[in-house]
Amino acid sequence: MLTLRLITEETERVIRGLEKKHFQGAREAIEKAIDIDKRRRQAQTLLDKNLSDAKKLAAEIGGLMKQGLREEAEKVKAEVAGLKQQSQALEEQKAEAEKELTTLLCTIPNIPYDEVPEGSGAEDNVVVKSNLRECGPGDTVGNWTTVPDNNEAKLPHWELAKQYNLIDFDLGVKITGAGFPVYRGAGARLQRALINFFLDEARKAGYEEIMPPTVVNQASGYGTGQLPDKEGQMYHCEVDDLYLIPTAEVPVTNIYRDVILDERDLPIKNCAYTQCFRREAGSYGKDVRGLNRLHEFSKVEIVRIDTPEHSRESHREMLEHVESLLVKLELPYRILRLCGGDQSFTSAVCYDFEVYSEAQKRWLEVSSVSNFDTYQANRLKCRIRRTADKKTEIAHTLNGSALALPRIVAAILENNQSPEGIHIPKALQPYMGCDIIK
Repeated sequence: MLTLRLITEETERVIRGLEKKHFQGAREAIEKAIDIDKRRRQAQTLLDKNLSDAKKLAAEIGGLMKQGLREEAEKVKAEVAGLKQQSQALEEQKAEAEKELTTLLCTIPNIPYDEVPEGSGAEDNVVVKSNLRECGPGDTVGNWTTVPDNNEAKLPHWELAKQYNLIDFDLGVKITGAGFPVYRGAGARLQRALINFFLDEARKAGYEEIMPPTVVNQASGYGTGQLPDKEGQMYHCEVDDLYLIPTAEVPVTNIYRDVILDERDLPIKNCAYTQCFRREAGSYGKDVRGLNRLHEFSKVEIVRIDTPEHSRESHREMLEHVESLLVKLELPYRILRLCGGDQSFTSAVCYDFEVYSEAQKRWLEVSSVSNFDTYQANRLKCRIRRTADKKTEIAHTLNGSALALPRIVAAILENNQSPEGIHIPKALQPYMGCDIIK
């Protein structure tokens, strides 16, 4: 969540940032937060005075008793008792204000960096790089062109999955419901190949692999900002009050909740493969067909904890890492800088990676790489101890998909189909044990 220092010292910048994110009632929310904080601080000031006065008066009681001034001592005792009652009331006022303030701050999103473009939705995102462009027949950019190599229409991945017996969507419906596919044979092997490839590449880039739980408690959901913002999108185990994770970002980042990190140990670089679960309530239509939008899917996540002065460099390195995966998979891709209105609740700046589906004639999002600045770390109480002066300050957190598998699988199937079968990218062949699926 936003820090009170930022809100009180840079109020207008915070309001402008929230308006860039199209947060309704930005000014009212920030002014309310400042007012609640004033009430909290006033209660604290009075409480400190009361406690100080009570301590001084209590010290007088013994002296009065020694002098035989019992009546005066009883009066002082009564005064001390009154101050203690007032202090208890002030403690309650302060606690109530703190609770109200925390609840409010948890509903206010992060503010975007200055480089985040204005805009209200996906149509306003900015393409910053692409290895694919509109071309004429025979005109290519790198290995990619928007014009198919032949006149035959490309089959969508759900038809290819059925033709080659790779994924059984109907069986998933039978076992669980829509959005829970069953991978089999070469389809299951392709999933495993991608997971191992992504983890090996992350390890080569210096990430420590983590195998976290896929179920988390409420504190973890609040720590990374999924709660209360996305509570309706998460699967909730009500009896135990636990949540199925929507991404490994949640358990991995929460490793550092209530932790003070030594500056010399940063940046911390973790990666994790997990199953991910999302209710995707309200998702309908052709854009969710097949692997395009699932309730359960596999993903490899990368997470970093860093200092404020180095987090932008960390973000750049993460973007380069994700891009390298798409290059090695020989997929057509583009990178977008998200506008304010299309950013997540918690991010300060976010870049999306999309791969092109020749069969569906559209771009498929496969990764979001975000810098959260201090927003998550403030909720997590994740701090850095500086080497020079031993002072502590709030860390920066970052995360990204590297990569989410469903749409990568869709793109590999659709973009590598041929009359002979599905060609496997060279980088995956050692993991698959073959160069083509027939």
